[in-house]
Amino acid sequence: MAVAAGELLLGVRRSELLSGKALGKAGDHIANTLIVDALSSARPDDTVLSEQEVKPERLLSNRVWIVDPLDGTREYGEGRTDWAVHVGFVHDGRAVAGAVALPSRGQILSTAHAVSAACPRGRLRMLVSRTRPATEAVAVAELLDAELIPMGSAGVKAMSVLLGEGDIYLHSGGQYEWDSCAPVAVALAAGLHASRIDGSALRYNRQNPLLPDLLICRPELADAVLDAVRRVQLR
Repeated sequence: MAVAAGELLLGVRRSELLSGKALGKAGDHIANTLIVDALSSARPDDTVLSEQEVKPERLLSNRVWIVDPLDGTREYGEGRTDWAVHVGFVHDGRAVAGAVALPSRGQILSTAHAVSAACPRGRLRMLVSRTRPATEAVAVAELLDAELIPMGSAGVKAMSVLLGEGDIYLHSGGQYEWDSCAPVAVALAAGLHASRIDGSALRYNRQNPLLPDLLICRPELADAVLDAVRRVQLR
């Protein structure tokens, strides 16, 4: 589903019928329709939470698909490559399966074909938002002497840790469950650390889908990053 939605989004962008925000809005709608309809056909007894559809009946189910049909709408509309498609599956509040497609890069990472995360080399690299880098992330990077790597989509940043293009993805200041569910499932399957920035577990399918902070990194870096977060918050 993630691959098919990604191919559809690439086709819509190649058509050049729309651009900018209008392209992003149309892409979001089209990809969401494809994924939700496919899920309804393949798993009719499961429920769905997506950026486009927040339905209360999902709270009665312990099997929920959490979808971001176009993560990085701005980047997609600007013709960039750092956007993604997320399809995640939650059982009893835990992200247990998922796929993150990086269509412009021709890549798909999933729990079905888990890979080992690449080892960090040299100076630490921290992935942050290219438009709104979180204040805490910047301060933690300074404490750890980490290089800041600006990037778009949350999914792309998370997968960049897995692919060895960065070492730490730290975010605070606002996300929703669909931003992190599939990337977290894939990251955990690859042996990475994934948690809230206070070290607590990430829980999904809650009444309020706001899930404002996230840490994904190699497990051996987690303690140092979490300690740096605490030091920053005590300032």
